[in-house]
Amino acid sequence: MKPTPESNSSKSPAISRISSIDQFRGFAILLMVLANYFNNISTIPAWLKHAPDIGYTIIDLVAPLFVFAIGLTYGMSFRRRYARNGAWRAYNHFFSRNLALIGIGFLITLGGVLTSNYPPDTNWGLLQALGAAGLIALPFIQINARYRWIIGLIILVGYQLLLDQYWLDQVINAVHNGPQGALSWGAMLIIATSLGDLYQEVRRRRLFPWISLILVVCGGILAFVVPLSKHRASASYVLLSLGLSGLTFYVFHLLDSRYRFQIPILTDWGKNPLLLYILHGIFLGLFVIPPYPGWYFSAPIWLVLIQATLLIAILSWIGIYFNRRGWYLTI
Repeated sequence: MKPTPESNSSKSPAISRISSIDQFRGFAILLMVLANYFNNISTIPAWLKHAPDIGYTIIDLVAPLFVFAIGLTYGMSFRRRYARNGAWRAYNHFFSRNLALIGIGFLITLGGVLTSNYPPDTNWGLLQALGAAGLIALPFIQINARYRWIIGLIILVGYQLLLDQYWLDQVINAVHNGPQGALSWGAMLIIATSLGDLYQEVRRRRLFPWISLILVVCGGILAFVVPLSKHRASASYVLLSLGLSGLTFYVFHLLDSRYRFQIPILTDWGKNPLLLYILHGIFLGLFVIPPYPGWYFSAPIWLVLIQATLLIAILSWIGIYFNRRGWYLTI
């Protein structure tokens, strides 16, 4: 963990944090924690869980929100390190960091299997998908953003063809779409980095919400041909989720830039997302391990509300404490 200089200014992103991105990232990780907690509870309604296959729920947007948050800063962070340390160290750092994400993900997955929160044959999870997506995006990050999105679309089309022809059963039955699905998440991240770079260009920033809206429309139209499915990481799902993520982020940008409105707890979450994600997996074991269905798997709504509130409160306290101390878990 290491301290990071703080600033509320968004005018100099190379030397300061961008508060709206911290807010958005905190919102994404908080929703992710709640989604994972709700996942195995039978009394939670279907619209607060992932769609079983074809379909779309609010929970299906959670992981793309976090991918989009990574994309918003991926290019800026890489170029800053490239300028400071040179090409070799910059590429090596991002390569090692994404490998580390995959490794941490395997440890978390193992813990989920041991606590019965994941099926016994699970060997893939969110952090593995994020790490693999980061590796896929890395070779293209220095390409101009105006062309990078085309590369993302080409990879996405290639994935969809492979999915339809060869991978459908494996992807649907894998957690977070398995290694094959990482190709789709990589395409999502590449396009997100292109939008992230567009956001950094203040003079062209006004195009950001319109391009996000175009992605929503394209994803919706494509859904009539390609099934809309998080479990398939289908092309329609990726485009729709990218557009919705972009519009959601732009709301945070407008609230911050026009009205100076922020939710402090989201900033605390957004500055330590990896730490809070790892800890939430540990805390989930406290609900899953006890052999009493009424405690978690079949818990009544009143108990679910108490447990969810307690989980969020503990993680929020940790986020606040670490932020005030200037401690941030980074890799």
